[in-house]
Amino acid sequence: MKHLFAIDPDVTFLNHGSFGACPKSVLAEQQRLRERLEAEPVRFFMREYEPLLDTARHALGRFVGCSGDDLAFVTNATTAVNAVLRSLDFAPGDEVLITSHGYNACNNVVRFVAERSGARVVVAKVPFPLDAPEQIVEAITAAVTPRTKLALIDHLTSPTAVVFPIAQLVGVLEARGVQVLVDGAHAPGQEPLALDALGASYFTGNLHKWTCAPKGAAFLHVRADRQAQIRPTTISHGANAQRTDRSRFRVEFDWQGTHDPTPFLTVPFAIDAVAAMVPGGWDEVRTRGRVLVKQMRDVVLQAIGGTPAVPDSLLGMMATIALPNATTGQGALPGMGALDPLQDALWHQHRIEVPLFTFEGRRCLRVSAHLHSTLADAQKLAAALPSLL
Repeated sequence: MKHLFAIDPDVTFLNHGSFGACPKSVLAEQQRLRERLEAEPVRFFMREYEPLLDTARHALGRFVGCSGDDLAFVTNATTAVNAVLRSLDFAPGDEVLITSHGYNACNNVVRFVAERSGARVVVAKVPFPLDAPEQIVEAITAAVTPRTKLALIDHLTSPTAVVFPIAQLVGVLEARGVQVLVDGAHAPGQEPLALDALGASYFTGNLHKWTCAPKGAAFLHVRADRQAQIRPTTISHGANAQRTDRSRFRVEFDWQGTHDPTPFLTVPFAIDAVAAMVPGGWDEVRTRGRVLVKQMRDVVLQAIGGTPAVPDSLLGMMATIALPNATTGQGALPGMGALDPLQDALWHQHRIEVPLFTFEGRRCLRVSAHLHSTLADAQKLAAALPSLL
């Protein structure tokens, strides 16, 4: 199905997890919306935008299992983490809990807020490799103290590609009075979501990744009892709006200044477009991805040696593979400097796009599987790796 996506056909693309990949039909819908905007910008923003945004939010709510009124569109999950953490009051002695598997950008937000307030950052050391989900729960709950005010927990970890038992974690932590902010950057599309049932104080997810919406589409879900506290990162007209037809949460987040809103408005189309690519809709998308990524992992491991880092039950549509006898490398994150030389070699010599990084001293790579992926993609990677290693 690669022909349905805008991916360069000459590239073996095994890195859907970093920035996603957009279907051609979704990009065409976004362009149609852009043309509608530019045809009469005042009409669009002043008369049409709010109803269109309401429609998109409620469609998203049906997809992630919550009321659309409890959702706010944001440009990415890191923006949502900023909005939550910079809205809350932390005091000296408060503790904010993160994990060793957390995403660097979001952990940096925690550190920034803690430095300004005098709060303490506590890191729960979650093992890797992992044998069972109980290890995750034990590591995180053991780090909670009476001073823990908030926990930032990944639903699916970015570096290690582990599906955390998020429902169990949210239940335990919220019951102990700890507000949970779920970094679900990889969750929408990759995992079935029921946010109302989950009950986390806050949940953010990217829509440009596994949901295949345009870049710049993400959401923040705030539980109704927490919404009065949470302000957008950009304070704008909604801060002193006198409207009574909707909440301040709604008014402030829905307008944060002039920008291109078409990624948000294209989300319902993207949800339907990806579902229509296979007969079984999103359930089949997820099942196909899970089965394929395990096959990909096994093909690569057979070529380079090694064993799976986590049991199959903890995998979604990504898998991280620790490279044997390889303990050095470089980060492959935006703003972090040069790419790993092996990642560059795979790209320049074989046109294979796959991320490499160092996690806790071990050099790793991560493969992703979506509808544009095939086992042949992983077989090409497996053939190229031994000589390069």
